[in-house]
Amino acid sequence: MNKKYTYVWVSLIVLIFGIIVIPMIVEKITKGEVVDKDRMVPYSERDSLAYITINGNKRKVPSFEFIDQDSLVVTDKDYLGKVFVVEFFFTSCPSICPIMTENLVVLQNEFADEDFGIASFTITPQYDTPSVLKKYAEDKGVTDMDWHLMTGDRDVIYELANSGFNIFAAEVPDAPGGFEHSGLFALVDKQGYIRSRKDEFGNPIVYYRGAITQEMGVNSEGEKEQISILKEDIRKLLQE
Repeated sequence: MNKKYTYVWVSLIVLIFGIIVIPMIVEKITKGEVVDKDRMVPYSERDSLAYITINGNKRKVPSFEFIDQDSLVVTDKDYLGKVFVVEFFFTSCPSICPIMTENLVVLQNEFADEDFGIASFTITPQYDTPSVLKKYAEDKGVTDMDWHLMTGDRDVIYELANSGFNIFAAEVPDAPGGFEHSGLFALVDKQGYIRSRKDEFGNPIVYYRGAITQEMGVNSEGEKEQISILKEDIRKLLQE
């Protein structure tokens, strides 16, 4: 008799579970909430982009004012309202800069009709005058009016690179072209905050590798290209 009643109670509990819980699960699936929390989806794809912080403060693009390839004054305020990518390069670079520029042209074309821009700062301003930058832009296929290749005071540019963005740039006689710099891109949102996706551990990757094309896939050090994920993240910020 006791065993019989046990079966009755178990059946009743299962019935109540089905009446209460199953409709909630169906509702979550309908709203897409289950998909959003699916652990099979990579961490960086299912979460919003991280803010880069220092001492708990969101890191914003430092103020700047330079001259671009059209001899126009460009400041950080000209980029407000746009998602943009930042790089440091030089036109006579014999190594990674041509690859970085190629990747930026891909991004330019991908987001041609969007509120998107690119900020390229030369680390050899003594050589990269507006006319030199203009010729470089024409040769490389720079067509977007919101892609500014900028030159100015050398010390100010290096301060912007090394302290403002923490993207390394230095004069190194033994380096290719006499200068050494990282091939990294910084991603900035419409309010001027530096943003990035998170890695599988939930930590911001901070910057994106700019010296590996999607076609290359990986470089000689085994590092994977990040232009594909940069495209995804630009799209996320454009939709915010």
